[in-house]
Parts: sequence; structure tokens; C-alpha cells
Amino acid sequence: MNRSIASGVFSVVSSKVIVLAITTLSTPILYRFLGASAFGEYAFLLSVFAIYMIFVSSGITDGVRKFLAEDRNAANWSEHVVGFYFRLAVVLAVVGALLLVVAAQFGLVALAFGEGLTIYFYVLAALVVTAQFRDYARKTLMGFGLERYSEPLKVLDKVGFVAVAIPLVYAGAGVMGALAGHLFASVLVAAVGLVIVHRRVSLSCVFSRPTARFPRTELLTFNSLSIVLVFLLMSLYHIDIVMLQRFAESSAVGNYRAALTLAEFLWFVPLALQTVYVHSTSELWSQNRHRKITDLASRTTRYTFLLTAVMAVGLAALADIVVPLYFGAEAEPAIEPLLLLLPGALGFALARPILAVSQGNGTLRYPIAATGTAAVINVVLNAILIPRYGMHGAAVATSIGYGTMFAFHCWSARLVGFDPLADARFGRVILTTALAAVPIVALSTALSGPWLALAVVPPIGFLIYLIFALLVGALDPAEPFEILAVFPEPIGSRAESIRSRLETRLGGETSRNWVQHLLFVAGLSLLLSGLALGVLDGGV
Repeated sequence: MNRSIASGVFSVVSSKVIVLAITTLSTPILYRFLGASAFGEYAFLLSVFAIYMIFVSSGITDGVRKFLAEDRNAANWSEHVVGFYFRLAVVLAVVGALLLVVAAQFGLVALAFGEGLTIYFYVLAALVVTAQFRDYARKTLMGFGLERYSEPLKVLDKVGFVAVAIPLVYAGAGVMGALAGHLFASVLVAAVGLVIVHRRVSLSCVFSRPTARFPRTELLTFNSLSIVLVFLLMSLYHIDIVMLQRFAESSAVGNYRAALTLAEFLWFVPLALQTVYVHSTSELWSQNRHRKITDLASRTTRYTFLLTAVMAVGLAALADIVVPLYFGAEAEPAIEPLLLLLPGALGFALARPILAVSQGNGTLRYPIAATGTAAVINVVLNAILIPRYGMHGAAVATSIGYGTMFAFHCWSARLVGFDPLADARFGRVILTTALAAVPIVALSTALSGPWLALAVVPPIGFLIYLIFALLVGALDPAEPFEILAVFPEPIGSRAESIRSRLETRLGGETSRNWVQHLLFVAGLSLLLSGLALGVLDGGV
């Protein structure tokens, strides 16, 4: 991973960590203030809105960051791209908002979702406009490679939402108060973001028409295919919520949404990679650097698998502690759906960076076919399982749908022109996960007291997992420091120095074998300790 891509990833990951922390604190507060039933209505409305916004904004946000990143040798290319997508954003936002108002006014919303939800769609209509320009501003900045500005805007969006929504919900405004928080935050971020864009490229370009040589057809074709791709992708996120609302009580929807919220914590690094790779790999594709792309994609697959697998093992081990502490005792029914969702969430995490690299190529028919196949499987299984098994059926169906994304996108990637498994070391990562899971689960079971388990299991579990990863060769000894080398000073330079020394000292096979023998002893002792802890706990 070169430093420019790494710096973008670091900016995105940093913001996602902050957003994750804010979300971690605010979500259970909203759940408690709203209650399971109202929280279920709120989750349902956001799912409907997210699906609707695919047709309003997805082609614009993907297109503006891809084509700005290409920086073609054409006069005023950036100005023409910014202006073209701004005009398109205005038209689609106005049409999208008006359609929602008409649907609410003439009873279509009441017919589809019930009279009680109609009032909320007027707020969603306003949110269509503000969210459109919030996302346009952020993705435009990303297209310019300005993640240092676009990502703090995401933090501002979350802070603005929490600052307004939590007090309103606490005061009794309910779901309307939560939606008002989204409306305020999107207005704030859109205003600040457009000011920053204007400093880079004057927004007066909105009123200037590009020349006849400007590739409007290419941009619109990419937009149309992006809408199809994002629709299929987002259906995997939201179709289970929409279908569950039809067949189950709102409290079940709320608890299922709680389980999804925790499962989706596995995605924050893969989502950051996906966010950056679309526009970063566009440049590599334009230079025909296929070997570089394969190396980047396959190592990313391996690192993503390692990171999300250890998170999944830890979350599974602590599920019966985390869910009631995080959401309250009312959410205990979410524990089993969470465990069912984790395997699929891991597969979806692996698929996301691969999809982003494919998008960077611009050839979307194979990613669309891969995502569409997974989406069809997801819809069919949800339709079969939800009526009979409720939220447990939704969890199984969604987990299978998520998991198939990885297999289908590996196939798609090869057709696009890169191999995401070239250096993935898939068998070794699976072995690492299986070996490390034993002491991690045993440790979480043996510790008495939920707070002690939450304090001890994550850091010790990560250390155990890292040792096994080095033991079986899923990670080379120098690779952790290679990753740390892209961090800001003073971490970066010190990690680079350690990495260089390790590569020099461990370059020989004898030295490498000596290290692996040492790690084998440490790993075996950890495994035996885990088994002993499990036996002792069972005896007690």
C-alpha cells in the first residue's frame, strides 16, 4: 500500500473510530429513550430512506469521486466534473423530495406502511435535499484526495445528530426528534462541505457548460450502473429490516436492528478501505498497473480477514455480556441473532475492499452480477425464513447472503483483471482463527464479572490472535510494523526502523525458523492454557 493511499485510509479509519465511539455511546441511549418498539420504527424509516436515496444520490457520489480522481488531461476537467454533478444533484434532489411529498399527501405511504408513519415522510422529504448535498460535498472532497477534510465532516455529522436528537428524544419528541437530528446535521455538513469545495474549485462552474467533447455519456452510464450496484448492495443491508417489519412486531425489529448494529462493528476498517479504494485505485487502473492492484487487493484481503476474524471471535465470546450492558436487559433477545449474523458479517467485510477495487476499474457489469446474485439469495431466504422463524430466520438468511458476497466477488475480481487471493493465505488465516478461538472463548468464560471480562478479553485476545497469526505464517514478523509505518510521527518512523531491522535479521530461513519455533511454543502454551481454563470453569 503506497503512502498516499495509506494516508487516505488512515484519515478515514481515524474518523470512523471517532464516529464508532460516538455511535457506541449514543445508540443504546436512543434505544433506551425510544424503547424497542419506537426504535424499530426509527430503524425501519432509516432503511426505507437509505434504499430510496440510492436512486437520488448513489450515482452522483460514486461518479464525482471516481472521475475527479482520474484528473484527465482535458481543459478544466475538475471544474466540469464538479459542475456537471452539482447540476445533476439539484435535479435529482428536487424530484426525489417532491415524490415523497406526493406519496405522503395522496395516501400512498399510508397504504404501504400504515397511517402512523405518514407524518415522518414529510421530514424525510426535506432530508432528501440536505442529505444529497451533504454527501455530494464529502465525496467531491474525496475525489480531490482531501480525506483530511471529508472525514472530519463525517464526525461533524454524527456530533450534530447526537447534539440535537438525544435531547429531543429525551424530551419526548420520539422518532420525530431523532429524524430532526439527522436533518440538522445534514444541513450543517452540507454548508461547511460546500464552502470547502468552493475554496478548491469555484462553484460558479455550476453555471458554465462543458464542451461537446466532455464525456457526458460515459459519466451517465457509470452513474446508471452505480445506481444498480448500490441498490443491490443496500438491499443486503435493509431488505431484512423491511420484510421483518411486515411479519413481526416492532419490538422484534428493534432487537434485530440492535443485533445488526453490533455485527456491523466488524465493518469499520473494511468500509474505510472501500471508501478510499474506489478513487485511489482508479489512478492505478488508468496506468495499467495490474500487478500492483493484485498485490494491494490480496494483502488487503488477508489483513481484513485477520482483523475482522479476531473481532468476530471476541464479539461472539462476549455477546451475552455486551448486548444487555450495551442496550439494556430488554435487548437480550438480540444475542442469538447476533451470533447468527457474525459469520456472514465477516464474509461481507472481506468483499467490500474487493468490490471497491473493481469499481475503480469502471467495469461494473461483473460486480453487479456478483452483488445481484447474493442479493437474490438474500431476498429469497428472507422470504422463506422470516414468516416461520422471525428475527432468527432473518439473521440466518442475511448471514448467508452476506457470506456469499465474498465468494461471488472473488469470481468477479478475476474477470475484472485482478486476483484478491494471490497473497491472502486463506488457509493459514482460518487456522489462526480456529486455534486462537479456543483460549479466547475459554478466557471469557472463566472470568467472573462482566466488566472484568470486557477489560481483559479484548487486549489479551488480540495478543493471543497475533501470536497464532505469526506462528502459522498468516502474518510475517515484519508486517505489523510495515502497517504501523504509515502512521503519523513518531509512530511511523520508529515502526519503519523496526521493520527494516526485522527484515534484515529474519531474511535467512534459519532465523525465520527459529522465530517460528519460539512462537510455536508460545502458541501451544496458550492453547493448552485455554483448554485448561475451559475445563476448570466447567468443573466449577
